[in-house]
Amino acid sequence: MQRRIYGIETEYGVTCTQGGQRRLSPDEVARYLFRRIQNWGRSSNVFLPNGARLYLDVGSHPEYATPECDSASGVIAHDKAGERIVEELMIGAQEKLKEEGIDGEIHIYKNNTDSAGNSYGSHENYLTVRDDDTSMIGETLIPFLVSRQIWAGAGKVLQTARGAMYCISQRADHVWEDFSSATTRSRPIINSRDEPHSDANLYRRLHVIVGDSNMSEYASFLKVAACGLVLRMLEESGTTLRDMTLENPIRAIREISHDATCQKTVRLANGRELRALDMQREFLDRAIRFSDHHEMSVEEKLALEMWEHCLTGIEKDPLSLRRECDWVAKYLLIEGYRERHNLPLADPRLALMDLQYHEIRKETSLFYLLENRDLMERVVTESEITEAVSLAPQTTRARLRGEFIKRAREQNRDYTVDWVHLKLNDHPQQRSVLCKDPFKYVDERVEKLIESL
Repeated sequence: MQRRIYGIETEYGVTCTQGGQRRLSPDEVARYLFRRIQNWGRSSNVFLPNGARLYLDVGSHPEYATPECDSASGVIAHDKAGERIVEELMIGAQEKLKEEGIDGEIHIYKNNTDSAGNSYGSHENYLTVRDDDTSMIGETLIPFLVSRQIWAGAGKVLQTARGAMYCISQRADHVWEDFSSATTRSRPIINSRDEPHSDANLYRRLHVIVGDSNMSEYASFLKVAACGLVLRMLEESGTTLRDMTLENPIRAIREISHDATCQKTVRLANGRELRALDMQREFLDRAIRFSDHHEMSVEEKLALEMWEHCLTGIEKDPLSLRRECDWVAKYLLIEGYRERHNLPLADPRLALMDLQYHEIRKETSLFYLLENRDLMERVVTESEITEAVSLAPQTTRARLRGEFIKRAREQNRDYTVDWVHLKLNDHPQQRSVLCKDPFKYVDERVEKLIESL
């Protein structure tokens, strides 16, 4: 499958502080954030005119799920649009606090852990062909997903019983299984629940929940595009890679994360030991060989170039990827500040820097400080992000959903929407259209439904 549907679900951390102390609980902050949302849809779970879903998840985390995108760059633009949409909620909530005489400043973070040790996720979705034998894909993907953190990790100052350490991934220490239908109790690398949001006879939805939330567009694009390439190899040719089955994937993902030199080897089921870099090199080499005999899109060619660039950089010096990788950019910021002020890594000021890197407010975010100084690589433009805030992808099912929502709101109609249904509740027959094909962006039934509004 060369043309694929991609999606990213991002859970945000929230807090409200005054003078460095917590002013409101996350639940109270969430209520202020979602007042405007409740005006739109009378609930804290709505679909937006850009085709995305915005809702309040467990633990008072705002969650933004991108609409269905059929390109890696498209899903990155819509993921970044989610930041801007949530930022607008934050600005509105801040104004409400001021009106009600409540002192405090709301902060929203696109990260994966809080100070209490809780973790919240960034989930990737990939539409795949329906195949009764999914074990091969899963067995192949686990080593890929465990090892890709060397360029996709978001980085973290981890406090341990033996002191503070800098690790590559925020999620690695919170994963407990390779496959599971659960997402919170025992977080897996891949969520195995079969929920395709499409024709179940044709497709599955691969739900990857092990990844970090990336601020870097470069890392985020490569994370999605490289996984899409691996899936295409497995689907179209049954590409056989050398056996890299891990003896213990959960131990391996932690061992890799805890080694910022990227030289740590992990044990395979066959007794051999490999670095994450070696595993990634195997996947990339096979992808390059695949590209020699298959037509590649512009994005796929770009992904191969970026992948090669990252692995070459890591082999030479991981810290050379300061413009591309979140974990490197953040490490150099923290380490530079630590050395200038002669601080131990466990100093609270460094933990605050760790957090501030992930702020979505551009004025206070350390990531956006770097980006504004042209110190981070871009893969989408500001105009593409701005467009994605209000406009659904025009070549997927999301276009139909977005147009329906926009018109229904303009006409103040009572409607219900989910990933596959469009329904008019205030029509005498409660007119409903089922949209099972995520690639279909023109549908006469939907056009007639919209015309009836």
